[in-house]
Order: sequence, then structure tokens, then C-alpha cells
Amino acid sequence: MVELNTSYNVLLGRLSLNLLGAIMSTPHLAMKFPSPTSDIITMLVNQKTTRECYVASLRIEPIGQTTTRIEERVSKRSHMVAVAELVPRLEEVRVEPKEETQCVPLMGEDKVTKIGTSLSKEDANQLSRILQTNVDAFAWTAANMPSIDPTIIAHRLSTLKDSKSVAQKKRKLGEEKRMAAREEAGMLLQARFIREVHYTTRLANVVLVKKPNGKWRMCTNYTDLNKACPKDSYPLSSIDRLVRAVKHRYMSFLDAFSGYNQISMHPSDVAKTAFMTDNANYAYKVMSFDLKNAGATYQRLINKIFKGLIGRGVEIYVDDMVVKSASCSQHIQDLNQVFQELKAVGMCLNPNKCVFGVEGGKFLGFMLTNRGIKANLDKCQTIMEMQSPKNIKDVQHLVGRVVALSRFMPKMAERIKPILSLLRKVSQFKWNEQCEEAFA
Repeated sequence: MVELNTSYNVLLGRLSLNLLGAIMSTPHLAMKFPSPTSDIITMLVNQKTTRECYVASLRIEPIGQTTTRIEERVSKRSHMVAVAELVPRLEEVRVEPKEETQCVPLMGEDKVTKIGTSLSKEDANQLSRILQTNVDAFAWTAANMPSIDPTIIAHRLSTLKDSKSVAQKKRKLGEEKRMAAREEAGMLLQARFIREVHYTTRLANVVLVKKPNGKWRMCTNYTDLNKACPKDSYPLSSIDRLVRAVKHRYMSFLDAFSGYNQISMHPSDVAKTAFMTDNANYAYKVMSFDLKNAGATYQRLINKIFKGLIGRGVEIYVDDMVVKSASCSQHIQDLNQVFQELKAVGMCLNPNKCVFGVEGGKFLGFMLTNRGIKANLDKCQTIMEMQSPKNIKDVQHLVGRVVALSRFMPKMAERIKPILSLLRKVSQFKWNEQCEEAFA
């Protein structure tokens, strides 16, 4: 028994169904079982009732947690959307395993990583040994992170010949932001990610964005530089294919340590990345995530490293990596091969963001399990907490979030048809009762 809030009146397990002699049909939402008088009892449920029950269960807060005001969540979420185009990846928890994890020491008590608690003692010991053997594939600070050999790959900026070199006008920063920018530049300089430059024809401003933890992230406004660079149309993997392919008993979610920063800039393009701070001008010696084709360059590197493993024991989308295996012994072999490929090019993982040997977790916005994919409850909760749209932009946000869950919602296009019709009449926004009914 568990102490849990739920909207269901009765939860029947396999034992109860066997005692009843019940036969269920999920396509027909029906259950039949014999009565004591030898009659056949049929229980029917319609889709509307089932859906309402499921939605109600999502609204219930777990015991021991206090509810947060919807207005505060919406306000916070709108702030996140406002900076989403500027910051490709905010400081979030990239890997969220669906089970409890335990720490495994790799080198001393303070240098650890995580493994799943569902592993048997023997499997956990084998996995721990393979991680400790390949401890040189991890990095805890930028100081002990070797950069990838530029002969393997280096990021180039193929600027258009007729493009103009733009030096942006310096923007004023508040005292708090100015100190944060100076501190961040000092850390980048100490990590040898940047160097001071003089007499540069291209110059960009820095933009400070608040992280969820209250600290500041320093981004660079490369708008003018990115406009001068043609798009690198390197093919990316299909997200639908990736999430369908990850359906195994053992999974490990990997995260590179400042992955983009492990790739060097081509020497001839370093000066083009110049940016200004309060006390000096600097340029990136490594690839910054603010650059236009950084994702394509990273994907090209990953495909080169794991060309023999992708689709067999590894699935990767840019910097999201998962190792999948049907058995623990095979999983250890796959992990060992991944570590050898990473060490061959000098790429390092972040042990604090890696999780090994779990039964499932969050990958590309979906919840992966050994049975397949499930809807991300965080996304469901976001839609449920939305207020009724007041303009076309709100409708676009709503439709985008609903489409992300379309595979889990039958007849979704038919159900939100009144809302979709508003997008065809941008100049005539009118939220009527039909739209409200579809939204509810």
C-alpha cells in the first residue's frame, strides 16, 4: 500500500482480475467477467470519462507538497520563453532518471558519478569497475579537460564575401551584470577558452541572462556575425526515430563536459568572435554555443566518433547521448566501447550530469522506459496551467505545446480544430465558446 492522492475510486491489479476471471479490451474500453449466477457482466467506459479521469489525476498534487500559484508559474514560464531564442540551453537538469540513483566514487570520495539503484549487487559492482577503469574519460573542471585535436575537427566561420564587419555599439550594463560579466570573463580566461584581442573589426556585446538558480549566464550577441555566415545544412537525426529506437532494459544517459567548448575555433576565425566587456575585448579560442552553425559542427564530430555505434548501441541527437542494451553484460561492453572512442579523440564527459545503468529517463523531452516512450508529465502540467489565450501569440504557444504531445492524444487535430482556425485569421482574433470548450 502507498499513501497517494488519486482521482480513481478503484485500482485493480492482476490478482484481482484473475480472481474475477475478467477479460479486458483496451480498444473498446470494456471489461467482461462472469457473475455468481453464470451471467456475463459487461462494464463499459467512454473515452471522455477516461480522459477526464487522467487529466484530473495530473492536477492532484503529491502528498506533502504545497501547491504553487498558477500566476507565479505562468510568469516564470513566460520569462523563460522570452530568453529561449537567446539562450539555446538554460542551466537545467539534462538527465532525469525515472528511478532513484546512488553515487559511485571514481577517484576519491569527492569525484563521483551516478548509477541506478535497480541494478543487482553484482551488476552494480561490474558497472562501477568499468567506470573507475575509464576515469580518464571524465572531467571535473575545465582545467583538466583536454581539447579535441583540431586536425580531427575545428569550427570554421565561412563568412560571405560581401558581408560587412560590424562592431556593435557598446551597451551599458547595470552594476550587478557588469560584475557578473567580469567574473565570467575571468573564468573563461583561466580555462583558456578565450584570449584578449586588439584591433578587431568585428565586435559583439555580451548579454547577461538569469539562470533558474539565480546566477548569471553570459551570452554573446552574435546577431551580425551569424547573419554573415551561410547556414550549414548538416543532416540531423530524426527525433521520432530516435525515441522509438530507445527501448531497452539498460540505459545510460551521457553528457559531455562543456561539449561545444571542447571543439577549437579555426585560428583564422578566432578574431571574428571578438566580444567586449567592461575592461577588455576578448575572442573565443573554442566554439561558443552562440555561433550559428555550432550544432551542426558538434553533430558532425559526434557522427565521426561513433559512426560504428550509432543505431546499434548508441543514439545521439547533437549533445544528447544515450547508450542502450538488452543485458547488463552487453551494456558494459557498449559503455567500454563508447569510452574508448571518446578517449581516442580526447573528449570528456561530465560525471555530475551522467547517469548509468537505469531503466529509463528523459531524452529529447520524452520519458523513455524499457517498454517504450511515455508523455512527459511536465509538458502536460504546463498545458494544464495555461490560461485561455488572449491573442494570436498565445494561441501559437498553445498549439506548439499540444503538438509536442500529439502522439499521445488521439484525434488531436479534430479536437483543437476551432483553435487551429484562429491561426488562419491572424487579423481577426476571436476566442469563442467553441475554442474554450476545445481548450478545456
